[in-house]
Amino acid sequence: MKQMTMKEIAEIANVGKATVSRYFNGGYVKESTREKIKKVIDEYNYTPNPVAQALKAKHSYQVAIISPTLESVTSGRVITAIDEQLRSLGYSSLILNTNHNLERELMSLLTLSRMNVEGVIILATTITQDHIELVSKLTIPVLFVAQKSTQFPYITLNDYQAGYQLGQYIVSMGHHNASYIGVGEEDVQVGIERKKGVFQAFKDAGLDEPIFVKTDFTFETSANVLQSYLPTCKSSVLICATDNIALAAYKQCHQLGLKIPDDLSICGFGGYEVSQIVQPELCTIRFDYSHEGQIAANYMAKLIQLAPFPKEEVDFQLIQGHSIKKL
Repeated sequence: MKQMTMKEIAEIANVGKATVSRYFNGGYVKESTREKIKKVIDEYNYTPNPVAQALKAKHSYQVAIISPTLESVTSGRVITAIDEQLRSLGYSSLILNTNHNLERELMSLLTLSRMNVEGVIILATTITQDHIELVSKLTIPVLFVAQKSTQFPYITLNDYQAGYQLGQYIVSMGHHNASYIGVGEEDVQVGIERKKGVFQAFKDAGLDEPIFVKTDFTFETSANVLQSYLPTCKSSVLICATDNIALAAYKQCHQLGLKIPDDLSICGFGGYEVSQIVQPELCTIRFDYSHEGQIAANYMAKLIQLAPFPKEEVDFQLIQGHSIKKL
């Protein structure tokens, strides 16, 4: 009689193959699932192949996630989605916070590669030459999230198209004189691609590019930058690279007695829930961060299994809100 396979046991028990493997290798499997698997094993008199079991035992079914912060709404939403999807695929997550320290990020990547993890997902703010050299030497798959790479697998938002669509909307509302409150080019997606999309929309409309004002991702720095800039600002609209920057603009407008959108229109990128609570409701691009996380988890599972993975677009939606005045 032909010996059953773990795949067949998984199908009969209606669980994942990775779950069956963890059962035999002493990994965590919740009690109700263990009972289902044991029932199938007993019914079919299954005896695991000792050689195959030894090989399978090398798998930890653990994926590491490196994040620059755990405080960001964006990062939190992506990490939660990755973790939930990985769990559904039979993997557990090991989450590390680097606190925006690139050296710590590289050291974490090196340390994790020496541990028994199946792969590493990096929520990247930038990909340096040091990243490229280190990842090239690793024997486990590494997936970059939020930044594009020509050498390695990645999942990212369509920042250029999102910027272009928001720029088109601003122009359609009659705004021909804008300021773009953005971040540095170290973050290619937000600092370059998102801005490039907005600027191209203005250029295609035959308008001058928005005035660029540099800040960073933090609320505090953005508030200080805008405190200095707004008293002399001649633009009719502020296009902010993130909702966090837009909220800092709200704060400074209120302190200066400026009414939004009567005196100054404001928009952002992100689509956080708080952008719907502030008054007036913020015009923003809402990205589907949960979908981004799910795609990343699915992609990593395929990389571990050495299987092909078709790339998907991460959706975004323009939320018009009430913070843009029609001129």
